[in-house]
Amino acid sequence: MTTPAIAARAIHKSFRGTEVLRGVDLTVAPGEVVAVIGPSGSGKSTLLRVLNHLEAQDSGTVEADGELIGYRLRRGALHALSDRRVRAQRAHIGFVFQQFNLFPHLTALENIVFAPVSAQGRDRATVRAEALSLLECVGLKDFADAYPRRLSGGQQQRVAIARALALRPKVILFDEPTSALDPELVGEVLTVIATLAHQGTALVIVTHEIGFAREVADRVVFLDGGKVVETGTAAQVLDAPEHPRTRAFLARVH
Repeated sequence: MTTPAIAARAIHKSFRGTEVLRGVDLTVAPGEVVAVIGPSGSGKSTLLRVLNHLEAQDSGTVEADGELIGYRLRRGALHALSDRRVRAQRAHIGFVFQQFNLFPHLTALENIVFAPVSAQGRDRATVRAEALSLLECVGLKDFADAYPRRLSGGQQQRVAIARALALRPKVILFDEPTSALDPELVGEVLTVIATLAHQGTALVIVTHEIGFAREVADRVVFLDGGKVVETGTAAQVLDAPEHPRTRAFLARVH
């Protein structure tokens, strides 16, 4: 049986007494594209941050390619890993944020090279060559020496995608990758993600772009109130939802 790219089991997470995730299970197969949809405040972004251990869950486990993330199991109990070890694990799980999060003092090329060299210890010259190829893949080969302030929002987000790919991750997590973009720039970023969706990297995409989810996702997960309410193929969930909450949500966003 193939080891999942990501397997989250019974995830609970609270902030200041409010339970944001309430027993979420999510398994993503290698190469699978999963779109996570749901209303604002349903726990979508928190779920992604737990998958990458940017937030530690209160209970439950996350595994990436069969390895526990953030913890080790010893004598039947979970023990937190050191920050250094967590950073090393996180380097194998790509994350593309809403707000790009590029280093403003580094060029586009340097932003991509930084993590594979510093976090993975890879050869700088090799990484640089790969980074130039990645910039070409996202349509930015002529912007290698540009600083983020010189790039449009769409260009910055495409650099962020290239940066995530440079880590050679088993899975890439996208947190509303177009929400900070002007409408005319959304298409260029979605096109790059759609290309990735056909190249075999597992993707988990939190998105409000329902048409895009229908186009690229192998599976759609509807999250509401911190729980997985419905999951299935894009056609099942988006075109023929079974749960009343899913139907009500889709009626509002269409």
